[in-house]
Amino acid sequence: MSGSLLAELADICGPDAARVAGPEDQVAGHRAGFVASPPTAHSVGRLLRLAGERGLGIRTRGSGSKIGWGTPPRNLDILLDTARLHGVWDHDGTSAVIAAGTPVTAVQETLARHGKRLTLDPPSPGATIGGVLAVNESGPLRHRFGSPAGQAVSVSLIDPAGHPVDLAEWERPAGGVITSAVLPVEELPQARRWVVRPVSTPTEASDLAARLVAQEIALSGVEVDLPAAGEGSFALLLEGTEPFVTVRAGRMARELGPLAAIRTEPPGWWGRYPFDGSDVALRLRVRSRDLHTVGFVLRDAVGSAVSVRGSVGAGVVHAVLPRGLSATRIGDIVVGLKQVLLARRGQVAVLTAPPQLAAQIEMARPEDLF
Repeated sequence: MSGSLLAELADICGPDAARVAGPEDQVAGHRAGFVASPPTAHSVGRLLRLAGERGLGIRTRGSGSKIGWGTPPRNLDILLDTARLHGVWDHDGTSAVIAAGTPVTAVQETLARHGKRLTLDPPSPGATIGGVLAVNESGPLRHRFGSPAGQAVSVSLIDPAGHPVDLAEWERPAGGVITSAVLPVEELPQARRWVVRPVSTPTEASDLAARLVAQEIALSGVEVDLPAAGEGSFALLLEGTEPFVTVRAGRMARELGPLAAIRTEPPGWWGRYPFDGSDVALRLRVRSRDLHTVGFVLRDAVGSAVSVRGSVGAGVVHAVLPRGLSATRIGDIVVGLKQVLLARRGQVAVLTAPPQLAAQIEMARPEDLF
């Protein structure tokens, strides 16, 4: 069976593009049986049809930066690697067609040669276009430009039955494998400035964010970093022409008070997750004015301060729970947060957890990330 399956995978993807999985080919502690790298949308369809006919478990992998997010697989026979679905086409100055396995950084480098960019800045190292869209991963630019799902002009995928589908809207994960997407592009900003101010509590950060957002100033990002111990930071990003950015940054610095500083480079934590795969990380959708409430609920539930970081202006932040908590305790914390957020039009989902815990707690489903 295994030999014949490998031969079939090699027939679909090419002799050098299918192999027996190695120790590194895992998802949440589950090792795959095989790894297959289809070069075209057609071959993706053949691969999915084969998996369906044989009743095989299949999972898609781009760079692997988010492969452990969400619900662990029940069985993992094939890892579908999208590395060969690579390229940027039909760049017309307003949009570009991009293959799903293309790293975002590679797209940005290509577009920059034409003075353009995607308005995407996912924090995951090596994030691919398909991976970003699959879990709606966004960074600080979400504040101004919206989520990747909201930005996509259209998305092409192969459904679980192996049939091609083109979607004019990408509002929710539709199942299957993304093969390419049409995304908007814009002119590279002439200048960028960060205005950064220290903060010490969720209430302080929440008040600042609510006040600045209400002014409807053209901010590209409004971020907060509140570590479990030590001083936190509140930062905003302005982009545009040099005169505009200079004037606005000065105004924002005065608005934030004497402790604020204007920088030409972002703070070290900007656009980075406060967690890694060994942490229990929560994704919270919460209005800026409710951040303080969530912060205090977390502290009371855990018994100590919790690290929180993210796009407070856009209402998406991440919290890291202390290590050593039991699955039952984590479940109770999440239930308590859900109850608090329900009345505030918010959401909470467990994004990452070590494999032994992920098997015992309710992890984020794809739809929880949209």
